[in-house]
Amino acid sequence: MRALQFLCVAVAVVGLSGCGGSEQEDLQRWMADQRAQVRPTVPPITEPKKFTPQAYTEAGSIDPFNMQKLTQALRRDSSQPSTSGLIAPELSRRKEALEAFPLDSMAMVGSMNRNGQPVALVSVDKLLYQVRVGNYLGLNYGRITRISETELALREIVQDAAGEWIERVATLQLQERSK
Repeated sequence: MRALQFLCVAVAVVGLSGCGGSEQEDLQRWMADQRAQVRPTVPPITEPKKFTPQAYTEAGSIDPFNMQKLTQALRRDSSQPSTSGLIAPELSRRKEALEAFPLDSMAMVGSMNRNGQPVALVSVDKLLYQVRVGNYLGLNYGRITRISETELALREIVQDAAGEWIERVATLQLQERSK
């Protein structure tokens, strides 16, 4: 009985070993065929260009950081009229309370006449302010130039893309509350 079991196991092992080997050999043969068929194509590398150094010819020219050249340029710039005349008076005066807030955080909520002069009511941070022509608003040195029933016009001084100070007109429109 033991001999019969041993014989069955031996036959099964021999049968299984025959099946496994042929698959491995087929796979190895297919891989070898694929390697033989595929030929990589590598484009040739171009020859490097020859480097020819150039001599530095600016050694004898004027130094761009020369103090005399800088002084002449500053003198030339100072002789041209500048637009800093717009900003100089604004920097020397005392700022008003509403110049601490940006213009887009303000809302004109009404207008009235007081002693024959137009007065606008401006709301900022849930507080109500009375402003007149000549008062200042906003961060850009905005001075009120006109007050009507529906809007408040002001002149602002801002820098353009070139860094020059220019004047521009801004307005605050009357904001009606929705119920």
